[in-house]
Amino acid sequence: MSSPNVVVYTGPTVSHHEVLSVVPHARVRPPVARGDLLAETWSSDDTAVIIDGYYRERLSVGHKEILWLLDEGVHVIGAASMGALRAAELSPYGMSGAGTVFDMYATGEVDGDDEVAVVHGPADRGYPAVTVALVNIRYGCREGARTGLVPAEAGDRIVRAAKALPFMRRTWHELDAAVGSGDREHLATLERLIGTGEWDVKRRDAMAALRAAGERAEAKPGAKPGAGSDAKSDAKSDAGSDERSDERSDAWTAGTALTGITHYEALRWRSRREYAPGRSMTDLDVLNAGRLFGDDYPHLHEEALTGLLPGFAADQGLGLEAYARARLGVAESAALPPVLASWLTETELAALPVAEQLRLVMVRVWPAWQSEDWRPVVLERVRESGHWHEWSEIVERADEAAERTRGRLAVPPPEICAKIFLRRWHRKGTSAEVELARRGFTGMPELGHTVRRFFALDVQNARAAAR
Repeated sequence: MSSPNVVVYTGPTVSHHEVLSVVPHARVRPPVARGDLLAETWSSDDTAVIIDGYYRERLSVGHKEILWLLDEGVHVIGAASMGALRAAELSPYGMSGAGTVFDMYATGEVDGDDEVAVVHGPADRGYPAVTVALVNIRYGCREGARTGLVPAEAGDRIVRAAKALPFMRRTWHELDAAVGSGDREHLATLERLIGTGEWDVKRRDAMAALRAAGERAEAKPGAKPGAGSDAKSDAKSDAGSDERSDERSDAWTAGTALTGITHYEALRWRSRREYAPGRSMTDLDVLNAGRLFGDDYPHLHEEALTGLLPGFAADQGLGLEAYARARLGVAESAALPPVLASWLTETELAALPVAEQLRLVMVRVWPAWQSEDWRPVVLERVRESGHWHEWSEIVERADEAAERTRGRLAVPPPEICAKIFLRRWHRKGTSAEVELARRGFTGMPELGHTVRRFFALDVQNARAAAR
């Protein structure tokens, strides 16, 4: 069994080199933003360490994304910055918090995003911090009062002055201008000792979280790390997670119901790629292009889903026909009742034996009896089919058509898009419901939402055909 992965999201708080000095085999990622957790490939018992994260330039990492990871069996540790904030919010659901900043949020001593926020430089320069975090100032003033290096009264004044400044202006230079002349010497002490790392509580917390993650990675899968961390909350939050595990397992049985995130959405984030400046597509966009425009797609869809049926039947100790009859509620040797026969074309009803009719109905009413997502299997079949490049080009052409007609072509609501697009599939002896099902659409609403990206291209193609 391979060792669990450790993925660390960091930027200005600790460097790539510092992460690897503690967890040599970690995968180091930039500060986390919305969708980044879903874009990663995870296995049960992996560890995600969230230290830094965006919340202005990009959407901040969502609570539901973290809950989704926890539901997948990933151990999630938060510390120092965005990680500490999210851990304080989600510790009741199993996210572990490490360090002093986490404690400050968890106890309500601080509550604003701006407490940990800093302005930093670009990735190619190692995300150098341009401003100082307010939690570092708070911690430094507390340590200064404890050691006698910064009088408590001076520390209170410095914290108030820093809090009054927007986080993007909390540079040492602006802080020096904001405090009274009598406190500047104490501010210089803070700058020096935060700069050396001694009073840099964000860095201290981050290193503690990394040590906890490293211990966990070296232990047997599923084991908890030892108590070797100097962050008192490591042991506390891990113990709390154990106490709540039974409660969480009941809540997470529904999975998607709790997180609101499906494997479909995770696949979309994970496969997203930029194919031109400002334009991106996902594997699911390519699949949708095939579903809408691919003449071969219905056959490919049917083959892929049919390939899954024998395994489901074998798991129940049944043959395929017996399994289909059991799942669809059709008595042995009986013909299809009208409600199921409506999912077949006139030709299929006239020419196919009942066993084949049952198989086709199973494929077409898939979501009604089977919760397993068919998209990954169909995507694999699409990649093998030779259509991948062709259908990727359709996505690109659709985006070009939409850009070219922006402001001149109004995209109708989904229900209208669906009705207009159905003209492509109109033929004798079938129905709209059958044609939607042959392409994996559950109904007109799903078709309409899918068509919207391709609407301008469809209009363009219709006008070209009419010439």
